[in-house]
Amino acid sequence: MLKYNKDEDCIFCAPSSYIVMSTELSLSFRDQFPVTEGHTLLIPRSHRKDFFDLTREERDDIFDMLVSLKTQLKQEFPDTTGFNIGMNCGESSGQTIFHCHIHLIPRRNGDCEDPRGGIRGVIASKQSY
Repeated sequence: MLKYNKDEDCIFCAPSSYIVMSTELSLSFRDQFPVTEGHTLLIPRSHRKDFFDLTREERDDIFDMLVSLKTQLKQEFPDTTGFNIGMNCGESSGQTIFHCHIHLIPRRNGDCEDPRGGIRGVIASKQSY
């Protein structure tokens, strides 16, 4: 079994019982403050500050899980018509928990007034172009 790098002060290094999917290198669980129903976080089992600290194996594993979760979420929430996938890397990007985590956010037609621009909305004045 692998030995994982852990940070005893990190809430993601001791995941809760809300695990949705897991592999040897990563796991996923529902966001405690979801943007939409089904909002899921994917994290490496080892403590890594952000996406750029992941090993190639961890990146590949998380991306495989991302694809599997998309299928699972579409089955669980058939009204899902799209997804946002996002990650914050660094404090200035909005990262508040410094353990890499990727947001998979199911979207539905009409869940916001104007979704055009999608992820660009992190800077509201840049969403419409």
